[in-house]
Amino acid sequence: MSSDIEFVWVFALASKCRAFSQESIAWSILIIALAWLLMILLYWAHPGGPAWGKYRFKICSSLSSHANKPIPGPRGLPLFGSMNLMASSLPHHRIASAAETCKAKRLMAFSLGDTRVIVTCNSDVAREILNSSVFADRPVKEAAYSLMFNRAIGFAPYGVYWRTLRRIAATHLFCPKQIKGAENQRRVIASEMVTLFAHTSNQSFRVRQVLKRASLNNMMASIFGRKYKLGSINTEVEQLGDLVDEGYDLLGTFNCSDHLPWLVDFDLQKLRLRCSNLVPKVNRFVSRIIAQHRGRAPTNSKIRDFVDVLLSLQGTDKLSDSDMIAILWEMVFRGTDTVAVLIEWILARIVLHPEVQSRVHDELDKVVGRSRAVDESDVAKMIYLPAVIKEVLRLHPPGPLLSWARLAITDTTIDGYHVPKGTTAMVNMWAITRDPQEWPNPLEFMPDRFVTGEGEVEFSVLGSDLRLAPFGSGRRTCPGKNLGLTTVSFWVATLLHDFEWLPSDQNPVDLSEVLRLSCEMANPLSVNVRPRRKLSLSHQ
Repeated sequence: MSSDIEFVWVFALASKCRAFSQESIAWSILIIALAWLLMILLYWAHPGGPAWGKYRFKICSSLSSHANKPIPGPRGLPLFGSMNLMASSLPHHRIASAAETCKAKRLMAFSLGDTRVIVTCNSDVAREILNSSVFADRPVKEAAYSLMFNRAIGFAPYGVYWRTLRRIAATHLFCPKQIKGAENQRRVIASEMVTLFAHTSNQSFRVRQVLKRASLNNMMASIFGRKYKLGSINTEVEQLGDLVDEGYDLLGTFNCSDHLPWLVDFDLQKLRLRCSNLVPKVNRFVSRIIAQHRGRAPTNSKIRDFVDVLLSLQGTDKLSDSDMIAILWEMVFRGTDTVAVLIEWILARIVLHPEVQSRVHDELDKVVGRSRAVDESDVAKMIYLPAVIKEVLRLHPPGPLLSWARLAITDTTIDGYHVPKGTTAMVNMWAITRDPQEWPNPLEFMPDRFVTGEGEVEFSVLGSDLRLAPFGSGRRTCPGKNLGLTTVSFWVATLLHDFEWLPSDQNPVDLSEVLRLSCEMANPLSVNVRPRRKLSLSHQ
């Protein structure tokens, strides 16, 4: 009723007042538009761009002089900020270049539409961010939320549920016993890769598809208890591969709507539509496997897959089916990608640096010999091969921006600057690992920098030293890093033990990279191989 009265009152006033002429209305609209434009320009003029300007304008009166010190950074464009930094195939390159230009390698601010972002290219500041309890959360992208990752370990909000998931991961899923229990499975898949590559030893071939399929088969066995032969065609594994590829593309796509709220309803990139088509397929696939596990008779086998582990949880650890689906889906998704990408980079470097390959071969011959296949216990005795893997991780970290950013849950201070609640924080690990102040000759491939002498402490890549922490650090470090490194180290040792890796005559090694969800080779690696051992001995 009151709205009707106001409606009548407005028109009565308009009929009495000549101020409401068409000309005056036009002027009013113009004045409002100019005021809006002026405000946009004021926001944009602030260091870091419009998102930072808007924040400072709204609360400047309540901030102390210390907090008023702005974080340096590019302004970008009005409204959009520096979205061009992320909307490219190499955002880690652009961010590093912008930090250099702004003389803000320690800490730089920029805007992604309405999102405030800070990024560091410095290991000390990275430690301050990653090990802080303030940055315990993650900004949930629309695609991640739509794909159910907000209920999985990677994106679950910080709190009781997330801490429960981390405890389950550390105690059950990625504990040493579980990793050791899957050793034979990794050995079988490695042997199958050797057989496949041996049959193509007379011609050039691409390794990517074999590595991706091997990683997927490994995840299928570890997570679902499904075992498939690498060279065979199976409908179920092909279906899961398609689901993973689609999810990988969706989550790796920079979504403008995450940062420009006025675009949310339009779904211009069709990501929401694609997610809505993908999620029911994932639910059906994983639900079917969970139901099959529930329906089978219990066994006394010491080897349990991840579904068995999750179904066995009781009390406060017990999970709903929807939560189990999200967790298992994330495990397949993340485990398949990283292992295959990293091994391809390692083989590319091995081909480009034959002197390094020769030293690895010598070490393998010394530790293993040529009369038998490599065992995982052999890898623990090696010194140079782990150094090669670390050097590849340094030059080609799979997650150059540590894959997913952090979110400040309260106001804090980083490197002397005030950082407000709700700010997204990134660490440019790619820039840190190429910093000449941290690494001598940083662009040179030098595995010897990681070779330790007797009595020296081995360099750890698991997060304790932020000069090289490809799996992150702190509360949100990758829970599967030990499993991933174990798999990569053993498979690389096996492939180098059985073959000499040679460049392709038609397709030379190209180290150009592209960042999707992980940073992978822009042009798949093509190689030739020459067997070092008899094929009949490869399975011993």
